[in-house]
Amino acid sequence: MKQKHIFLALAIIGVCYTWYYNIQYFQTAENPSLANFFEVAQSNFPGKSFGADLTVVVIAFFVFYIPDAIKLKIKFWWILIPLTFLIAVAFTFPLYLYLRATKLEKLNT
Repeated sequence: MKQKHIFLALAIIGVCYTWYYNIQYFQTAENPSLANFFEVAQSNFPGKSFGADLTVVVIAFFVFYIPDAIKLKIKFWWILIPLTFLIAVAFTFPLYLYLRATKLEKLNT
């Protein structure tokens, strides 16, 4: 199995794994609004720790991937920015690595 296929599998796992819990929240919460989702996620120190961790990861991802995608001329790279916030960085980061590996593979042939 090529490395790029592992990245694609991780992107699929990233969307399924995160959204399994998001769906559970929205089905069981008394107030299933998006605002309440973020309030509950930040309601204790472990949640705040995960939030801080993800914030730094997302910033590092953007600092790496935006110039890299422009340099490699990866099509539709910009769509990953809103998808990071609408779906999950656990989806978009490995998806970008898949797109990048595919582009590099094409450039090397």
